[in-house]
Amino acid sequence: MKHSGTMVLAAAVLAAGLVAGCGKGGQQAPAATAGPAATAEAATKKITVCLLPKKKGVPYFTTCAKGAEEAARELGNVELIYDGPTDGAPEKAASMIEKWTLQGVDVIAVSPNDPEVLAAAMKKAREKGVHVITWDADGAAGTREFFVNQATAKDIGYALVDTMAKDLGEAAEGEVAIITATLTAANQNEWIKFMKERLPTYPKLTLVGVQPSNEDQKLAFQAAQDLMKAHPNLRGIFAISSVAFPGSAEAIKQAGMGGKVLVTGLSTPNDMRSYVNDGTVKSVILWNTVDLGYLTVRVADALTTGKLKSGDAMFDAGRLGQRLVAGDNVLLGHILVFTKENIAQFDF
Repeated sequence: MKHSGTMVLAAAVLAAGLVAGCGKGGQQAPAATAGPAATAEAATKKITVCLLPKKKGVPYFTTCAKGAEEAARELGNVELIYDGPTDGAPEKAASMIEKWTLQGVDVIAVSPNDPEVLAAAMKKAREKGVHVITWDADGAAGTREFFVNQATAKDIGYALVDTMAKDLGEAAEGEVAIITATLTAANQNEWIKFMKERLPTYPKLTLVGVQPSNEDQKLAFQAAQDLMKAHPNLRGIFAISSVAFPGSAEAIKQAGMGGKVLVTGLSTPNDMRSYVNDGTVKSVILWNTVDLGYLTVRVADALTTGKLKSGDAMFDAGRLGQRLVAGDNVLLGHILVFTKENIAQFDF
């Protein structure tokens, strides 16, 4: 990666406080107390960590896996299994959790595409003694021990709205719409909640709809086309998945609406670089996805070896240094904004 550091979003964009729990997810299971000998034995024991993305093959999750592999190599005691449904079907993800539970793996780290569909399998895994954590997106209540959270939902939701308003400038008025991944994506629904909370700060912006793209770039392209046709006064699209953003940007570019309809959202700099360079997109919001995968495996290992327990306030995350633990959320805690001025510095 060309740039492994983090560039914190300017205070004008991040109006929200950095640290707050998402308020969604499972209760922390009581941690067992181990003596020094048991702790030392656990630290050297080989553990198996299964990393389950919403959809395998998406660049966002592929870069997360790159960071997870880095952490596994660094720790030396982690066997990492990275797998997930290539079509994003939550039923297939649930079957994978059930398979891994029967195999007796140590940790299953889940990015739930549909928390309710995955809930039974996740709870069963915990009942069988498997540690279950979530990352990227949280699960239903009682399904996990910790959530490895890239940033708070409030920070992300507010940043999306503030960035759109900043990019529109004095023309920050008119209709805006949201293209999300799926209507059941818990993390994106949380972001949308805070986007709606933030929008009244800009009273001349009116939200006219929320459209799913089902983690399909072609469907995101079509959704953006449909929104522009249905709403002639559309000024902006929030594309809040790593697949929806390039799909929406391409629709705006092909329609010759660059500069007339702005699109901002969440995706990797590599996926959005051409759209930023040609002016279709002014700002891309994300976090360091490699670091998110790295932190997830670090948390999985620490949970298994007793280095991370309920009630801890900080967590030693290897090369990331100390990360804040807010309740049962371990926070990566940095939002990045990629623009024409800095996007060349990043490669993920």
